[in-house]
Amino acid sequence: MDLYAGKINRLIEELSSLPGIGTKSAGRLAFYLINEPEDRVKRFTDAILDARANIHYCRECYTLTDEEVCPICSNPRRDHGTIMVVENTRDLAAYEKTDKYEGVYHVLHGAISPMLGIGPGDIKLKELMHRLAGDVQEVIIATNSSLEGETTAMYLSKLIKPTGIRCSRIASGVPVGGDLENIDEVTLLRALEGRTEL
Repeated sequence: MDLYAGKINRLIEELSSLPGIGTKSAGRLAFYLINEPEDRVKRFTDAILDARANIHYCRECYTLTDEEVCPICSNPRRDHGTIMVVENTRDLAAYEKTDKYEGVYHVLHGAISPMLGIGPGDIKLKELMHRLAGDVQEVIIATNSSLEGETTAMYLSKLIKPTGIRCSRIASGVPVGGDLENIDEVTLLRALEGRTEL
């Protein structure tokens, strides 16, 4: 039995189809939106439609932007000779929040996953190799530490090494504040292998 009218149920159903939004959260959001002033809801829906219509890939790094070239790639103060390869735009944003990386990025929009049928041709690898024909000194592979991320990193290193461009992988390991007894073996091994001199 439906608790609410059809239109409310439809709104809850649409909201719950968003990642990370369950039925309860979708219900809260639905009632929040219904009780907001109409002009506020219109601004919200206009922002969604405008973003959907006008956001596309940067022609250089393939992050999402509303310009032809994103602000990072168009910044002359960035080191265009160093490219950090990330799986998605959220990973790029995470590194930008550190305010320490001064190079540019390349967004793959996924990772190689034979189990899911995602091969090298399904992500932005060809576009990366095209960029490497320019004046690039180093590629930093910053894919996730998952099986797919590791597979992608290994595949990338095999493609990049013959070009003579320096290829490095981000270190991964023990998180700050983490107890060693609660950390898996792969993470501990990566932390050991990525150790630095004090």
